[in-house]
Order: sequence, then C-alpha cells, then structure tokens
Amino acid sequence: MTQVDMDEANRRLAGILAADVVGYSAMVGTDEPATLARVRTLRADVVEPLAAMHGGRLFKTTGDGFLIAFASAVQALRCAIGIQERLNSEPDGLRLRIGVHQGEVVAEGDDLLGDGVIIAARLEPLAEPGGICISARVREDAAGKMALEVDDLGRPELKNIATKIQVFRVHLGTAERPVPLPALPLPDKPSIAVLAFNNMSSDPEQEYFSDGIADDIITELSRIRWLFVIARNSSFAYKGNAIDVKQVGRELGVRYVLEGSVRRDSKRVRVNAQLVDAETGNHIWADRYDRDLADVFAVQDEITLAVTRAIAPAVDDAEQRRALRKPPTNLGAWEAYQRGRWYLTRFRSQDLPQAREFFDRALELDPTLAAAHTSLAMVFVREGMMYASRPFQEALRLAEDELQKAVELDPNDANAYGYRAEVAGILGDHATGFGYVERALSIDENCAIAHHYKGWLQMLTGRPSEGRQSILWGIRLDPRRASFLNVRTHVVMSYYIECDYETAVAEATRLIADRPGSPYHLGWLAAALGQLGRSDEARAALDRAIATAPDVFHLYVGQRVLMMGQAVCDHLMEGLRKAGWQG
Repeated sequence: MTQVDMDEANRRLAGILAADVVGYSAMVGTDEPATLARVRTLRADVVEPLAAMHGGRLFKTTGDGFLIAFASAVQALRCAIGIQERLNSEPDGLRLRIGVHQGEVVAEGDDLLGDGVIIAARLEPLAEPGGICISARVREDAAGKMALEVDDLGRPELKNIATKIQVFRVHLGTAERPVPLPALPLPDKPSIAVLAFNNMSSDPEQEYFSDGIADDIITELSRIRWLFVIARNSSFAYKGNAIDVKQVGRELGVRYVLEGSVRRDSKRVRVNAQLVDAETGNHIWADRYDRDLADVFAVQDEITLAVTRAIAPAVDDAEQRRALRKPPTNLGAWEAYQRGRWYLTRFRSQDLPQAREFFDRALELDPTLAAAHTSLAMVFVREGMMYASRPFQEALRLAEDELQKAVELDPNDANAYGYRAEVAGILGDHATGFGYVERALSIDENCAIAHHYKGWLQMLTGRPSEGRQSILWGIRLDPRRASFLNVRTHVVMSYYIECDYETAVAEATRLIADRPGSPYHLGWLAAALGQLGRSDEARAALDRAIATAPDVFHLYVGQRVLMMGQAVCDHLMEGLRKAGWQG
C-alpha cells in the first residue's frame, strides 16, 4: 500500500477542540514552576475528565495548549462549553481561549493532522479569554441539538488557510429548554437527579447497559439517608434531549444533577460521570472509569459503587461550602447542622463550643433532625476523651443520650449506631460495640463510620492488622476521613499494638507535622520511641505530651481508660516507662 493509500485509509471526519492558556508567557516569566504545575492540574482535573465525558481524546499537548478529537462537532462544542463554564466559575483560575471546528483529519500514530486540526487552531486566537469561537460547520451541526446564541464574526483571514471560513463567537450560558416547566421548591436536604447516561457505543442496542448503570446509581444513592433522590421515571424523561442542567434542576426541584456517558466494545467499557450544581451550572466533581469487560454485571456493580462513593462526599462537601457562605442568622436547620460539622471536623478544642451552638440551633429549628443529635454526641465524646474539657463519665452519658435520641428519631441511622459502637468501646464494652457495628452495617454496608469503629475495636481486642484494614476501608468509602485526626491516630495505634514501632513513629511524625498543636497521639509516639531505645527522642516526646495537655495524658495514662483493655494498656505503659515515665 502506498503512502497515499495509507493516508486515505486513515482519513476521517472529526470534531476538533483547540485550546490555549491566556497570558501563559507572562505567567511563565513571573513563576515558571508554579505556572507549569497549574497547567498540569488544569489538564488532569478539568480538561481530561470533561473530554472523556463527551467521548473525546486528548491527542496533543503543548506548553500552554492542547488539542482534543471527538466523533462529532456537537460533542466537541459541548465539551468546550463545559470546560469554559467550569473555569469561568473560578475567580482566580486559569482562562482559556477555545476554537472548535469539524473537518477531515488523518491519523498518524496517536497524532492527528489535516485541515480539521489546523482550522480549529486558527479559530482559537479569535476567541475572547474564557470564550469559544466556532466555524459555520459546527454551528450547522449544532442546529436542532443545542440552543446557541452567537455573534457572527464574518470571514476573517486565517493564517495559511486559503478558504474563507465563517466564524461565530458563542454566548456561553444561553441554551434553554423550549417549554420550561414551573420551578419546584427545593427539599430541606440535599437533592439530586441522575439523568440517563448517554450511550456512546456504536451499537444502539447497548443502550440497556448505559441505562442500567444510571438506574443502579439511583438505587444506591437512594440508600443515603440524608439525600433526596429523584425517581428514575422523572429523571429519565430528559433522555435524548439537549440538556440544560439549570432548567432540569428547576423542573425537578433538585440542587445537583449527575450526568454521564458509557462507551462499550467487546473487551472494555468506559464510563464518564460528572456532578453539576444545578443552581450555578458549576461542575463539582467528574471522573472516568475504564474497565475490562470480563463480566458485564460485575463491572456494572463496580462502577455503580465507585460513582456512588464519590458522589456522597462531593455533595456533602458542596453542602458545607454552601452553608459557610450564608450569614449565621439566615441558616436553616440543615445549614446550621452543616456549619456545626465544619467546626467539628477542624479537631480543635476551641471549636467545640461553636459546633455545639450550631447543632443546638439546628435542633431548635428542626427537633427531628437525627443527624444533629448524632453530631452533638460527638462533641461530648471529644470534650470527654480528646480534650478532657468535660468530666469523662458525664461526657459519655450525654453522648449516649443524644445517640439514643438519634436512633429513636431514625431507627435506620447507620452513623448513629457506628458512634454508639465508639461509646461502648470507650467504656470497655467491646462486645456491645461490635454489636452496634453489625447493626450499622446491616443498615448500610457502606457506612464508613461503622467500618472505622469496627477496625478500632478489632485493634483494641488484639487484631491490629485486621483492624487497620477495616479503618482503611472506611477511608476508601469516605476519602475525607484520611485527614481526620482520630483516624490517623488510630492508624498510629494499630502499628504500635502490632509492635511495628518504626512505622508507628513515622506515621506519628507525619501527623505531628500536620497537626502540631494536637496532644492526642504524642503518648503513642513517646511509647514507640521508647520501645526502639531512642531514649532522648522518647523523653522529649513524653515531656511534650505531658506539657501540651496534662489532663489528656492523665486521663489516658493515669486513669487508664477502659477502652484499651488490660493487654493494650500494659503494652502502652511498657513503652512509656522506657521513655522515662515514672508512673
């Protein structure tokens, strides 16, 4: 086959998106390493996920730009709009110019050449910062599929392009559904609609597979107690239509919309999903899942769980940011609860009064909000256990009272049972603690809190390695937990109990670097250093533990709290005495 024949065989029509970072040269001149890092983050966090979402392939990058190929001009334009809306919502983010064209391209390895690529690249400089320019061919293809408003820029000169191309500048955020329905009021808790996923496979009969994944995600999200999920019949009514997420949110009365696409062939399946704030149109989260298709149903289950586990923390974080933006006097019950949780997750003793104040306010506004009782219990636990700012027995009694109210209001609150396991464990009743864990997991097998305290109980009853795996699984279900002070401290404890003192020291040292003012883990560090015979370091850690929080040290070491059991307690005392403790 001649080269000409090979070129013809590799020739096809493609939608091409060309983008360039605005002001790149000036930013490089000011701070080259930081600029390069920002551009890499832009590609990894925004461009590549959205390109995959719309069926595109990033086939070329330069220092300040990139080129993406799509099967159609409409896919390319939708991706361009998604990228710009995401970036334009970030006040201090990078800005792009984007050009979109559809034309012939020739594949040369992984690269694409031809007029389709060149014209898209020539359109890009005509766009405004944060804007998009398209050719007449793209506008024609989008007609009837997308409602666009554009400015006609005529037929400007394009470098090295002999043919005159008519160019249009796109008005972002102008697409509307033709017959808007009345807006529905938002429920008093986070709300989400899962739209039918687009079937990007060449075989239209594969639509059952893309529908099945979206349907399964709806089912899994419906298990989350604090989330209001629109039923399949309502959200799938938009199938096959050009989607305006803001209008969907208004018509279905939801704050968040999940949309995605599925591409499947004989050996692999690729699923792209993105979560959008329906009020602003901003993207909250996006990801891609690429799997071997050995067992179609196993893959479907795996992707469903992966998407569900990612969505719940993303929505929760978005709700917390929303609550933090509102003045305290204007908070509703759910928002007051979220504000309280923000203070609680800071893990600082001085933040606990504010957390308690917001939980109390949430319960004044809605006495049936079980989650606020659960979180108020956590305030009492930390006052008694982590900071010794409230008498130990009083703190646990108050915590148990709040948790009892939580399960009376909502008998299926898995988190409440998970925290009851913690309280039982603190009192040394490990068997009852395990019982509460099993109750929690019978309600929700993906309850991260229950897995965490299952691991903590396993660790305290002589199974540190097994316990650590349960704690890490809790982190897998809720990745935010990886940064929580108590989670990281429990990991340190697991290594100490396992007699892996080197790793215990390494983990504790990293924790101290991140949380220098926290006293909770210093005793374990001193004990591990003592076991290693590093006497001077051990003594320094011990002195720091006592000086930083003498009441906490006395609670754990002097009073020997019941949670550790005799064997773990003796093991800790042995290390502390080697560190120089005389008690």
